[in-house]
Amino acid sequence: MLPWFEYTRYAIALFAVVTPFAAIPIFLTLTEGQSARERGAIARAAVLTVFVVLTIAALAGDLVLRLIGTSLDSFRVGGGLVLLLMALSMLSAQVSSVQQTQEEAREAEQRDAIGVVPLGIPLLAGPGAISSVIIQMQRGSGWGHTLVVLGCVALVCGLLWAGLALAVPIGRRLGKIGLNILNRLFGLLLTAIAVEIIVGGLRSLFPGWMT
Repeated sequence: MLPWFEYTRYAIALFAVVTPFAAIPIFLTLTEGQSARERGAIARAAVLTVFVVLTIAALAGDLVLRLIGTSLDSFRVGGGLVLLLMALSMLSAQVSSVQQTQEEAREAEQRDAIGVVPLGIPLLAGPGAISSVIIQMQRGSGWGHTLVVLGCVALVCGLLWAGLALAVPIGRRLGKIGLNILNRLFGLLLTAIAVEIIVGGLRSLFPGWMT
């Protein structure tokens, strides 16, 4: 088990990685013209997809690392770079191409199960969120650590569901400018987290270079 403040910090970091404020405008666009009940069903599908994907990543992450033969430190550097790319896009109030390409966005407009794809995957539970869960799982051991990490995932999913369920009033109250401001604030936070992850991985890979 890690100190509790580490789990608190991770929950905040995961909330920033999932970027619900960036998802709200996309959610409103994809569900335009649909009823409140239909939007609620799409929101539940998206959140359930996020929870299932991140839970699988948490439980199977160690096996994946062993199968591909990479070290945790190398994965931390790679995952940190993915988070950094996402953070830089958030600072520009844009959705990173790591999360969703323009072709995927156009195809999403023609899909029926948009709660699963593209909202759940890859927009919300994308490479950045999956990487962050695997890295956090590798920082501790034991069932207690696993349950707390999954609890953080569940907490973030609960906040995500609340954000999507209230997407219409939030979008109306904050407007595009307000959402962009929040997106940039979380992008700044995510930048710091990404740099810390990258530096930690490089320090372990090259102990003689970074003292």
